[in-house]
Amino acid sequence: MEKINILIVDDRPENIIALEALLERDDVNLISTTLPNEALRMAWEMDIAIALVDVQMPEMDGFELVEILKSNPRTKDILVIFVTAISTDAKYAVKGLNTGAVDYLYKPLNPYVTSAKVDSFIQFVRTQRDIVKKNKELESYQKELIKAKDLAEQGKKIKENFLANMSHEIRTPINGIIGITNFLEKTELDAEQREMIELLEISSNSLLGVINDILDLSKIEAGKFKINRASTDVVMICHAVVNLLRIRAKEKNLELITLFDDDLPRNILADSLRMNQILMNLIGNAIKFTNSGSVTLKVEIADRKGNNVRLKFSVKDTGIGIPANKIDKIFETFEQADDNTTLNFGGTGLGLSIVRNLAQLKGGELTVTSEENKGSTFSFINWYEVLETQPENVRRAPEKLSAFDNVRILVAEDNPINKFLIVKVLKGWNIIADVVENGKEALDKLAENDYDLILMDTFMPVMNGLEATKLIREGYVEGKKDIPVITFSAAVMENDKKAAIDAGADDVLSKPFELAILHQKIVHYTEKK
Repeated sequence: MEKINILIVDDRPENIIALEALLERDDVNLISTTLPNEALRMAWEMDIAIALVDVQMPEMDGFELVEILKSNPRTKDILVIFVTAISTDAKYAVKGLNTGAVDYLYKPLNPYVTSAKVDSFIQFVRTQRDIVKKNKELESYQKELIKAKDLAEQGKKIKENFLANMSHEIRTPINGIIGITNFLEKTELDAEQREMIELLEISSNSLLGVINDILDLSKIEAGKFKINRASTDVVMICHAVVNLLRIRAKEKNLELITLFDDDLPRNILADSLRMNQILMNLIGNAIKFTNSGSVTLKVEIADRKGNNVRLKFSVKDTGIGIPANKIDKIFETFEQADDNTTLNFGGTGLGLSIVRNLAQLKGGELTVTSEENKGSTFSFINWYEVLETQPENVRRAPEKLSAFDNVRILVAEDNPINKFLIVKVLKGWNIIADVVENGKEALDKLAENDYDLILMDTFMPVMNGLEATKLIREGYVEGKKDIPVITFSAAVMENDKKAAIDAGADDVLSKPFELAILHQKIVHYTEKK
């Protein structure tokens, strides 16, 4: 335990000896002097906690000594106890307390009272010093927390910027590949060429799926992921997923089986997109890790309560299985059961991590049972509200997108493939399209001609699409500040969409986009005008 320094100041040595005899103990250092000036020096140089000061001294009385101590920032916190033989008249006590003393001891000293008072002040000093120490530690922790928070926010910002840039850089060429594939499909092809086009389409969509998985995961971690519930046909969703994956199962000679409870409700309130994502990941995984046998999707009713039903979606395979000590690991981001899994089967290790996060976000639970070399069963269980059965919609062939009459659009796009694709699409709809490569050229072209709409890429050299849009809205080109602007970008983070709207864009289109959605938006903004 740290010792407390106590200073005794008295002009009579015998009084000092008597006080030292009363106060001596292991947890204090007693320092004494008969000279007030010497006392001032000691108080300045040493860490004095308590001072017992005689009032009457020849050179300088106790009141003057304490006034000097209290006027100095270095010694102002010393606890002063006056020791006096003067009358116990209240006016002397008041004078001493006004000077800064905390207590009075009267001679002749009562040993018990003296010892008890000094003990209480020693305890007070220790408590005060502990508080000061804790406050310093707290300040230090606060500084570290602020620093850690700043670093975390900086890291989060860097991660979001990286994901946005990576998304744009990868999705832009994928957009070109998918677009050209769509155009090639409509040309005269022999059987071999058509097969190659189909493989190209599968590969590009697979790559796009990986990018979307990474972005979904980052949105979940950032707490920006939304669940949108609407009327959902469970059986139809399951059949759609199975049909999409049937080709992959067929390639491996696997039997793809679906089993449904007879009284399964047809329509429930659910997020069909996320249900699709969960089933795609679970069935896709089962096919990937099964070399022979079958993969079964079973949907059954686990429980009912009033108008709510608890559904259990189980995906059972006869694949390689998972060792018991590796089951927890497979749900971690970028992790697989062991190091050879990626080597033998490929994949990013993102699928199951996203499924688990989606299951938790939807309020459900994901379970797994597995036996090595015999197979695994993944089950997703959740409560859903049952909706009234709606009449089945008769499927119609998609209508041909209609041509436009006298519509002129300015396209700002620097990527040559995307430029080629969008111009070809627009011309196919009888739209007059002028193309520029950056925001500066877009402003110049807008000053020269009248347009019904601008399609503005976000990332471009010289001047990006957001800067150009902002300048248009500020009236940079006279008479054109209200022209509809649709920004399109391969970056799909919420911040990117918000930035585009804040810059003045009327709408945001993410690459790769469906032609029907682009057509719909052009109709909306040209008719509005």
